[in-house]
This record gives sequence, structure tokens and C-alpha cells, in this order.
Amino acid sequence: MAMAIRVFLLLLFLSYSNLAFSLYEDQVGLMDWHQQYIGKVKHAVFHTQKAGRKRVVVSTEENVVASLDLRRGEIFWRHVLGTNDAIDEIDIALGKYVITLSSEGSSLRAWNLPDGQMVWESFLPGSNPSKSLLSVPTNLKVDKDSLILIYSNGCLHAVSSIDGEILWRKDLATEGIEVQQLIHPLGSDVIYAVGFVGLSQFDVYQFNAKNGELLKYNSAVFPTGFSREISLVSTDTLVALDASRSILVSISFRDGDIGFHQTHVSDLVQDSSVMAVILPFKLTGMFALKTNSIMVFIKVTDEGKLEVLDKIDHVKTVSDALPFSEGQQAFALVQQGGSKIHLTVKLGHDWSSDLLKESIEMDSQRGLAHKVFINNYIRTDRSHGFRALIVMEDHSLLLIQQGEIVWNREDGLASVLDVTTSELPVEKDGVSVAKVEHNLFEWLKGHMLKLKGTLMLASPDDVAAIQRIRLKSSEKSKMTRDHNGFRKLLIVLTKAGKVFALHTGDGRVVWSLLLHSLRKSEACEYPTGLYVYQWQVPHHHAMDENPSVLVVGRCGLSPNSPGVLSIVDTYTGKELNSLGPVHSIVQVIPLPFTDSTEQRLHLLIDADWHAHLYPRTPEAIGIFQHEFANIYCYSVKADKGIIKGHVLGKNCFLEVADEYCFETKDLWSIVFPESEKIIATVTRKLNEVVHTQAKVIADQEVMYKYISKNLLFVATVTPKAIGAIGFVTPEESWLVVYLIDTVTGRILYRMTHHGSQGPVHAVFSENWVVYHYFNLRAHRYELSVIEIYDQSRADNKDVWKLILGNHNLTSPISSYSRPEVITKSQSYFFTHSVKAIAVTSTAKGITSQQLLIGTIGDQVLALDKRFLDPRRSINPTQAEREEGIIPLTDSLPIIPQSYVTHGLRVEGLRGIVTIPAKLESTTLVFTYGVDLFFTRLAPSRTYDSLTEDFSYALLLITIVALIVAIFVTWVLSERKELQDKWR
Repeated sequence: MAMAIRVFLLLLFLSYSNLAFSLYEDQVGLMDWHQQYIGKVKHAVFHTQKAGRKRVVVSTEENVVASLDLRRGEIFWRHVLGTNDAIDEIDIALGKYVITLSSEGSSLRAWNLPDGQMVWESFLPGSNPSKSLLSVPTNLKVDKDSLILIYSNGCLHAVSSIDGEILWRKDLATEGIEVQQLIHPLGSDVIYAVGFVGLSQFDVYQFNAKNGELLKYNSAVFPTGFSREISLVSTDTLVALDASRSILVSISFRDGDIGFHQTHVSDLVQDSSVMAVILPFKLTGMFALKTNSIMVFIKVTDEGKLEVLDKIDHVKTVSDALPFSEGQQAFALVQQGGSKIHLTVKLGHDWSSDLLKESIEMDSQRGLAHKVFINNYIRTDRSHGFRALIVMEDHSLLLIQQGEIVWNREDGLASVLDVTTSELPVEKDGVSVAKVEHNLFEWLKGHMLKLKGTLMLASPDDVAAIQRIRLKSSEKSKMTRDHNGFRKLLIVLTKAGKVFALHTGDGRVVWSLLLHSLRKSEACEYPTGLYVYQWQVPHHHAMDENPSVLVVGRCGLSPNSPGVLSIVDTYTGKELNSLGPVHSIVQVIPLPFTDSTEQRLHLLIDADWHAHLYPRTPEAIGIFQHEFANIYCYSVKADKGIIKGHVLGKNCFLEVADEYCFETKDLWSIVFPESEKIIATVTRKLNEVVHTQAKVIADQEVMYKYISKNLLFVATVTPKAIGAIGFVTPEESWLVVYLIDTVTGRILYRMTHHGSQGPVHAVFSENWVVYHYFNLRAHRYELSVIEIYDQSRADNKDVWKLILGNHNLTSPISSYSRPEVITKSQSYFFTHSVKAIAVTSTAKGITSQQLLIGTIGDQVLALDKRFLDPRRSINPTQAEREEGIIPLTDSLPIIPQSYVTHGLRVEGLRGIVTIPAKLESTTLVFTYGVDLFFTRLAPSRTYDSLTEDFSYALLLITIVALIVAIFVTWVLSERKELQDKWR
């Protein structure tokens, strides 16, 4: 009997502990998902000449260079360059190297086309910022070296395409020319550099391609000047607009001799009031002119005369010219009407014929077409076919071939601006019998496979089947909320002004909405998304309304630009309401009040520091006025080194009376000295839950956390230390940190780190703040922690006072009563640079916390908060050890198993968001950058539930085996007892 119980307990422990502390091959993707993106495509070059994989190489606004499979749109390889290493141009050299020019023409790199390995890198020096140009000759002979021409930083460079060696360099900045085009005719040893000097002079330089010797120089002056918009139509002719944009000038520079030919725009367009713009498309023998909503295609004759080929309405974009046969070039133009995109491919020299004309049904939520790139292929009947790569307004990427969308990529998700969450709807009663039978069959099949895996009898196919079943589990991807709160919707706002709802189960896009208020229009010329907030979170037992979110944007790049507001249903993805353009928006303050419909009140602060209340309803203004005296706010002007506290006053005095607008009055201000510049501020989350204010320490002592939500952490450095690390000495730099009460402006704590500088990344939770910076003296990064405690409640340690009610734990707390606080701090060396830092959050705040650190390697490291306890000492006492105090070391440990992202990388990591689940032990973590990553964490293990991978089949077998063992043992015991009696 005892042996059977031991076997049962052993099997139960093994079935639970292995799954809790290990990650098996068939568990990958069970609780996490990882999605890779590239961003909005700027340049694209096809590579389809040779047999094998057909690909397109692209560069994006997220500083990504990538090679995509033309069949499925998958990523062959990609490289994410630094945030300050924007890609200017890309091309393919020698048929095997991808050439990228980046960092404003300072970095030239060659990547191996098949696998993306970097072959060589060249740094192009120069101190005069200028336009960056890249010219890579078409060379089909792989082994023959060819010149790569680069104009950047005022210099012309000739670089070897084989090894990246700079063969020669010419400084043109001293000549005052702004080079607009580099021309290297095929098979010629002459290089042309053409551009403008001042407003009206046009210069042409001829260089020897072999040694860079100046062969010829010519210049000519155009009296009315140029607007610097040009289009190269041949190797010796270009077209420019004059300064008034009313005259088109065709410039011929054959053999260096410059000639001008003028044509009035009104003679071509028949409208003298129109503003013309030359579009930057590369079309041989012609160019495109934009006037209002009409695109005019103009041919340039050998004599420099201009002839209108066609005028087309509603053309959204045009491709560059594509040579597809001997002496023939084609280009594509995209028009949109209704829900369709019309793609037309025309011959460059024969405008009357269309090589291709297709109409494709398009999702209206993708917006307008922004760019198009075309490529040709040979059909089975030996005719020429064309495929088009189209970049849409929402930054998505489409490949169109034979009138259909072959594949699409939602690359707008590479530029997430803000994130919030929404609960899923409650599961309704009543389930069909067929669904129950299907689920029962899947349940039995899954547990049989799990049992084979547990008993190590599963074949590789069974292991793959187990993983497929788990990844496609109906429980994981259902569109209803679960008991543990794992299934939610992630509502993300992207740079394109598009809102996505992502399911936390598998990361799929449930719905997406391209907001009209954040699309370019006459009312909003430069729309910019800012934030997304929870607007309405109805209680599902009392209300039938769907939850909704508030999306805040701005019509312009300046903080003074008008704002736009949009309210979106999180279940259906429909825009319920939109406002704008309205007043400017510099700050949004979600208030802890809701009206009868569960709409949350928000204060929107404009550039004049007027506070506007939303929603604009009588009920909301009534609730707001009731709490009017308890609402404070603050502002940080980092450029001026000023932090101010504000209190609300009377209604705004505007041209039109507005009862929802309130003036603000300055309550206090802190002016930092000129020797300190603000580089970081952080405060607590408004929705953070603190389980208890008391903290029991060694020897049964109690300390009380100072958990005011009005605390602000501020970090300042010396003006010289604002730049990059290494440009300032330790004696010239120091870092000062403050804890400031934002209601009274009182500085509760100040500390100086001498010989340190930023960047500073910080996180504030409960009564502690952790911040990361660089120590110049030690040449290492550091993590410091500050904990603040309320000393005024130190007398609440007597149990009799608690019984008799003589304690002050329930007494009201006011920021205006001077707090008696004590602080504890400690600093530790940390080996990594940090991109972002966050802290885990749970529903009740009981579970121990972990710091989530986004490292320079684009991974997320989970570090137990106990390692950052300021009370750590070299030799902790026995009582402190029992409390959990870890012995002090100068460096924080980095355990490889503590990486939340495992072996994956979230390229371009920018932010980490933590969401509490209903299950207290678990927190949800969403990390975004160019990639997206989601997972579940249990900082204190899953102490309150069994894991989803718990083997119920093994438990059932164990129970059955125990029952059988008990029965057998009972029979044997009865038989033995009977035999003993017969003796």
C-alpha cells in the first residue's frame, strides 16, 4: 500500500515539475508567438535573371534591408541597421552583391545576395552634408570589376565593386555645386556630374572613370533660376522647373556643351494658375508632371522640345522604367477607383499600346497605392508577362501577377506607436452537438499523442502532430474570454494611422482599420498617430455595449498642430465617432472616473495649457466638477529645464463659450540649473495594483512603502554629456536623479552619480524605481535602485494599537502634509546596454516582480527584483537569508535561461508592455519593434493552477494504477490473513 502511494506521488511530481521548469521541442509556440516584419518599402530591386530562387531585395523606412521570396513573400534574409543608419539607396552589383548606401551617404556595404552575409564595408568620409546619390552600372559579367559611383558629403567617390576599395575621390564641395545626377554611360570612360550652383547656375563636370581626372567643366546661367526639381530623361538631357514653377526647362549637356530650351507649363496644361511638380520617376525619353489631380506624361524630343503624350486623372503612382527586351522599356502606372486598383503597363516608345491592363479587387482598409515596382518574366507562350510589387498607404506590401494578389505582407506592424488591450466577449451558452463531438475527438486524439510522448513512444511525426494540435488548439485561439484571462485583444496603433486588433493566442489579425482621420487630406495634410487609450470598458454582466478605444492623433509634425480623435469598437473594428481637426494635443490624462455607460473620462491638454474634457456630455461634466478640487497635472519642458505643476481653474475664455474647457494655473515650478539637462522622466502606471503597503523585513520589523501615485522620477545630465558615450570625460559629466511630488513640487530625494551619463532608461513601480545608465569611470553600464518608505507610519507596529483602533493606517493621506520618508539605494554593474525596461504586473500585486530588460541584442531578459534589493549585503544575517536577501555582488547575474525571448530576437526592439491576467501568478508580455513577440510569464511559477501542458492522461493512468494496486494489495492481504488464521 505504501509503495503504491510513493509511486503515485513520484509520477505526479514528474508529470508536473518537468513541464513547469522545462521547454520541450513540441512546446515551442504554445504560450508565445513571434512575427517578423520589414516595414514600409522605399526601394526594391528584382533578381530573377538566373535559375533558382526568384527574389526581390528591398529597403524600408525602418532601416531594414531584406531579400523576399517572390513566390510566397517570405523573408530569405534581412538586416536591421541602426536607428541612425537610414538607407539612402540600394542596388545589385555583379549579379551577386546587394549594395546599400546609408547614413546620409557615409556607409557603403555589399551583402552576399544568396545568404545576406556582409562581403565588405567602406566608410566614405566628408564633412559637408549633401544629397546622396548611388550609381551602380549594369554588369552581367560576375568576375569583371566595375565602378560604383557615390556622391555624398560633397564628395564624388569611385569604389571597387569587388572589395569596396575607394579607388579615387573628388571633393566638389569647394566648388559650391549641389550635384543632382551622376551619369556613367554604358561602355564609356567618362562620368558626368551635373548640378546647380546657387539659384540659377547649372554646372557639368566630366571625369575620367579610371583615375578621376577632370576632363571638362562647363557652366551656364538660367536667368529666372531653378526650383531644383529635375528628371533625367536620357544620358545627356534632363528637365527642370524654374523658380516660379511656371516654365519647364529642358537642359542638354551633350559633350559638356549646355543648352536650354524653355516651355511654359500653361502651354502644355492649358491652365496658368496650376502649380506643377516634377515627379521623381526614372522614365527614359519622358517625364511625369503632377498638376492638381492630373498627371501629365511629356515626351522630350532630340531637339529638347516637349510634347504631351497623355493626361490621366487619379494616377496614384508610377514605376521607374524597366528594360525588358532589346531597345524596349516599359513602365507601370496605378490608378484607383472604388475598391479596385487598375494596373497598366505601357511601352516607353509607344504610348498607344498597353502591354498589360488589369483590375484587382483591393481591401479598402489598405488605402491608396504609394509606390509600385515592376518586373518582367517569360510566359509559357514566350510572351512577356509582368508582376508588380505595390506599397500601400497602410505600409502593407502586395505582389500582383496575372490579375491576382499572389501574396501580401502586413508590414505596417513594424512601426507600432502605442498599445492597449481589450477583453474578448463572454462565451454564450449553447453549443452544437457536432462541435462537442469534434472537440471530444480532438481531445482524445491529443491526449493519446501526449501519452505516447510522455512514455517516449512518439515518433517524429507524432511529435510534429502534437505541436500542430497545440498551436491550432481551439481553446487558444477562441474569440471569447477564458477563465484565466489569457485570451485578449492587443489593440495597436501604427505609424500609418492604422489600428490592428491582434489575438494574444496566436497573434493573428482579427480586424484592422485605416482611420480616415489619420489619412492625408486637405484638412489634415501631415497626419500623425500619437496614442491609443481604453475609452469604454463595459461590465459584461450589466451592459451590452462593446468596449471601445480612443485613438489620438495630430494633423502635423508640430505640437501646436490641430489634433484628431477617433473612437473605435474593439470587437468589430468599426469607427464609432471621430472629431477633428480640433484643438492641439500635447498631453492626454486618463482620469479614474467613468460615467453610467462606463465611458472613461479624459483630459486633453492643448499647447496653451487649456484642459479639455472628453466625453463632452452633461453627465461627464457633472462627475468632473464633483472631483474638480482633486485633479492636478504637471508638465515637463526638457529643452528649457523646467517642470511645472498645474491645477485647474475657471472655464476657458475663448471666442465661443465652451463649458468643457478649463484654464490651468501654475501651482509650482522647478527650474533646473544650466549645468543640468533633463533626459528622462518616468512615473508609475495609473492602473498598477499594490497588494500591501507593509513590507516585513528581518527580525519581524515592518516598513511601510511610500506608494503615492504622484511621484515623478527625473534624470538630468550635464550639457556635454547629452551626446554619445565616449565624447565626454568623467570629470565633465555627472548624472543627477530626483524623486518629485507632482502635487506640491517637493523634492523628496536627490542623488548624484559623478562620472556617469545617459542614455537613462527607468521603470517606476510601487515604491521603487530602477534606472540604467553608463559609468564613465568604470567603463561599464550600471543599474541602480531607489526604494522609498513612509516613516510616518512606523508606529503602526504594535498589535494592541491595531486591536484598539489607535493606529493611523486608515487615516487619509495628503500630499500637502510633509511626508516623513526614508530611502534606500544601491548600484550594480550590468553588462548590457538597454533599449527598454519594464516590470511584470499581476492582477492583485501578490506575485513577486521581475524586471524585463530589452537588451542591445534585441532580446528580453527577465531579472528577479530580489537582485536589485538595496538591502543586499556581503554577509546577510540568518534572518535576512530567511527573508530572501541575496548576498551582495558587484555585478548582476545574467542567466541564459532567463531570456524571455529564448533564442529569438525582436529586431529593432522599441517597447515592452506587460498586461496582468486574471490568474494572479501570470503576466502577459508583448514586445514590439520591427518584430512582434508575445509570451506568458509566471515570475513565481504557476503556484495557483496547473499548466496547460499538465498530462491529465498520465494522471488518469496513475490513479487507475493506484486503484489497481490498492485492490491487488487488499486481495493479497486478505489471502495472507486467511492463511495465518488456518495456522
